[in-house]
Amino acid sequence: MRVSIPISAFVAAIVGFGGTLAVVIAAAKAVGATQIETASWVTAICLAMAIECLWLSWRTKMPVITAWSTPGLALIAASSGFSMGEAVGAFIVTGLLLIATGLFGPLTRLIARIPPSVASGMLAGILVSFAINAVKAIPADPWLILPLIAAFFIIRLFNPAVSVLVVLIGGGLAAFLTGRVGGLPTPELSTLTLITPRFSAAAIIGLALPLYLVTMASQNLSGLAVLRAAGYHPEPGPLIGVTGLFSLLSAPFGGSTTNLAAISAAICTGPDVHPDPAERWKTGPFYALAYIIFAIFGASLVAIFAVLPQSLIVLVAGLALTAPLANALSIALKDEGERMAATVTFAVTASGLTLFGVGAAFWGLVAGLAVLFLEAFKKRQSFQPLVRFWRTLS
Repeated sequence: MRVSIPISAFVAAIVGFGGTLAVVIAAAKAVGATQIETASWVTAICLAMAIECLWLSWRTKMPVITAWSTPGLALIAASSGFSMGEAVGAFIVTGLLLIATGLFGPLTRLIARIPPSVASGMLAGILVSFAINAVKAIPADPWLILPLIAAFFIIRLFNPAVSVLVVLIGGGLAAFLTGRVGGLPTPELSTLTLITPRFSAAAIIGLALPLYLVTMASQNLSGLAVLRAAGYHPEPGPLIGVTGLFSLLSAPFGGSTTNLAAISAAICTGPDVHPDPAERWKTGPFYALAYIIFAIFGASLVAIFAVLPQSLIVLVAGLALTAPLANALSIALKDEGERMAATVTFAVTASGLTLFGVGAAFWGLVAGLAVLFLEAFKKRQSFQPLVRFWRTLS
C-alpha cells in the first residue's frame, strides 16, 4: 500500500477537525451547552464520522469521506434563544429528514431545485457574522490578533488547507507563552453524556429545517460532486441515508449533523493519493482511525479550548469560515436575474431576525423564494398591464 494513502487521510482529518473545531465550540456555547455536554458533542460526532467513513468506504469501494456540517454549525452558533435540549431535538429531526432523503430520491431532487443563488445567499448571511466578529476581536487583543491575521493571509497563499490550523496552533502557543493562558487542563478521556431532547415548533422550523437545507445544499450535494469529479459514480440515496442514520444515533449525545465532505474529500480522492482509483477507498479507514483518536481525547481538546482567550476562538472561527463565505457570495451574485432574491435572502438572514420564535435563516429563505416567485410571475406577463399603466403615469 502506498504511504500517500494514510498521509492523505490523516492530513484531511487534521485539517477538517482542527480548522473548524472552534465553530463547534461556538455552536455549543450558543445553545448553552456545558463543558461536559460540549465534550460529549465532539465525541459523539467524531465517532459517527469514523463509523460512516469506515462502513461507506469499505462497502462502496470509493473514498467516501464525511464531516460535520460546518455551515450547519455556523447556523447553530448564529442562532439565539434555543436550549441544548431543543438543539438535540432539532438534530434528531434533521437526522430523520436526511434518512427520508436517502430513502426517497424525489426529496434529493427537490432540494437540488432550490436556486443556488438563494441557498448561497442564506449561507452567506449565516457566515458573515463570523467574519465581522473576527474583525471585532482585534481591539480586545491587537498584539495577539493582528499578527495571526497577517500569518493567515500569508500562509493561505501557499497552502490554504492548513492556514487556519497554523493560526490555531500558533495562536494557542503564543497565548500560552505570553501568559494569556493560566495553565493547561489535566488530560482526560472522553465520555458520552445522554441529553434529554426537547421538541418545539420554533426549534424545528427555525433550527432543524434550515440545518437540513444547509447541510443538503452546501455539503451533501457538494460532496457528491467531488466524488463524481474524481471519476466515481456514487448512488446519492445510500450515502445520504447512512449519514442521516448516524446523525440520528449521535444526536441524543449532543452530536450535530454529519454529511458528505467536500474539502476533506478532495484531499482523499485525487490521483496524488493513488494512481489507481480503485485503491483510493483505503483512505476511508485511515480517516476513520484519526477521528476515533479525536473522539477519545475530545474532552481534553474541549478543555483546552475553554482556557484559550475568547478573542482567539472568535478569530479562528471567523477565519475558518472566510473561504466558505467568499464562495457563497460569489455563487449568490453570479446570476444577474436572481441577484435581487439572493441579496434579500442574505440581508434577512444576516439581520438575525426572530419572528414568532423562528430564526433568521428560515425567514431569509422564505424572503428570497418570495422575491424569485414575484419575478417569475412578472416574466409570465402577468404584471405587464400594470407595469405599462404605471409607466404612463410617471
